Amino acid sequence: MSMKLKMFFVAVSLAIFAQSTMAQQPSLMVLTSDTNSKVSDTPDKASDNKPSEVKEVKEIKGESKPSSETEIMLREVQDLQRTVKLLETRIKELESKLGGSIEKNDSTTEKIVKEVSSETTSVAVAATAAPSVLKPEDDKSSPADKILSFFERTEVSGFVDAYYGYNFNRPDVGTNVTVFDNQLRNFDTKHNQFSLNQAKLVLNNAPTEDHRVGFRLDLNFGPATEIIHAGEPGGVNVFRNLQQAYLSYLAPVGKGLQIDFGKFVTYHGNEVIETKDNWNYSRSILFAFGIPYYHYGVRLTYAVSDKFTLGFAMHNGYNNVVDNNARKSFSVQAIIKPTSKLTFYQNYTGGPEQAGNKDDYRHLFDGTLIYAVNDKLSLASNYFYVSDRINGAGVHAKGIVGYLRLQPKEGIAFTPRFEVYDDNDGFTTGRVQTVKSFTLTGERTIKGGLIGRLEYRRDFSDKDFFNKSIQRNVNAQTTLTLGVIYSFSSKQ
Repeated sequence: MSMKLKMFFVAVSLAIFAQSTMAQQPSLMVLTSDTNSKVSDTPDKASDNKPSEVKEVKEIKGESKPSSETEIMLREVQDLQRTVKLLETRIKELESKLGGSIEKNDSTTEKIVKEVSSETTSVAVAATAAPSVLKPEDDKSSPADKILSFFERTEVSGFVDAYYGYNFNRPDVGTNVTVFDNQLRNFDTKHNQFSLNQAKLVLNNAPTEDHRVGFRLDLNFGPATEIIHAGEPGGVNVFRNLQQAYLSYLAPVGKGLQIDFGKFVTYHGNEVIETKDNWNYSRSILFAFGIPYYHYGVRLTYAVSDKFTLGFAMHNGYNNVVDNNARKSFSVQAIIKPTSKLTFYQNYTGGPEQAGNKDDYRHLFDGTLIYAVNDKLSLASNYFYVSDRINGAGVHAKGIVGYLRLQPKEGIAFTPRFEVYDDNDGFTTGRVQTVKSFTLTGERTIKGGLIGRLEYRRDFSDKDFFNKSIQRNVNAQTTLTLGVIYSFSSKQ
């Protein structure tokens, strides 16, 4: 059978189909060429590049009905003629596309016949479709779509951190929960107890070029959050569960200037509040006593290049959402990454930090160097220097800590850490002393977000600083800690 004959049969069959369908629904709709009463300005495929032949679907509701059955039939015949004409036009277009390839093989012929059938069926269906199909679509997203889009952009993460610690000094502090069994510690403070350090839930909607407004919310629970907020001028219970809470805006400046407003963690230190993101389980003395935890204010971050990033923050001061004096403090940060393996952070914070004292300024300098030698060996070092004036006298403290992380195989790591902390004036630890500390942490990571750490640590001072009992102090403290951390993230 020739190609033209096959297309002819297809066209006739579809025309009959269209006529029968329209005959069953004469009162629902008509095709009209009246361009003054359009409900849709989208042309059908069969009428591309022929604006004068665009057909519109229109409801008869509200218009005068045909006066006789003859008029109805006449209108149906006219509609059918228009449909047939469109079919003929489309067949001619397909024939011209075929050119001389019709006779090449039967498979090509069958493919073209199917295309003709598909195209003409679309015309017939369009001619008999209900008006509601052609109504303009609503661009507004449904509430469910908006919720889905929100969580697609927002990372939900968190962790639970618990430990058991044993202090070989066996300090006798009784049931006084406000006294730390382990001294010079900030989170792993309890002796001979199964303890919760913290549990945390994070919502992080980072701004991008497509969505320039974002936010971050860190909800923190457990003893660690009480320690972090112990000196909050606004009250220890008011903001303690909000470790971070800030709004972000990515301004269209250069490669993007991120502006954060609210409560955020400090620039300072190599270690962080989250145990899972550190190499050791316990924190260094430098982290626990030398630097602040958080600030409240505005923070700017700008990546000058992939090797250099600048940061600036103006805030109320050290560890205070509510300001404790009439002056503001500020912080600056420079991140230098000359190679993919080497990163250097330099930070500075300055401003009055004593309650009711706006004249005496505290200056804190802090720097961190991280070098990834290879996949199995990494090195890091952190130093700090802080100075202030207390009752008219200058005070200061300084320290340095070094880390070495060995990863012999996947899921296993060992991290020795050594630190020297010099509190020349008793400014931070409450005692004029020089303390040294050695820590060795073994880590086992299990796929699924579980981390186990076994840690040995010995702190020793040039003074008898550590509790042996209520009536006796010694110059050293040895602890053994088993920590277990479970973490999760919606982006993993």
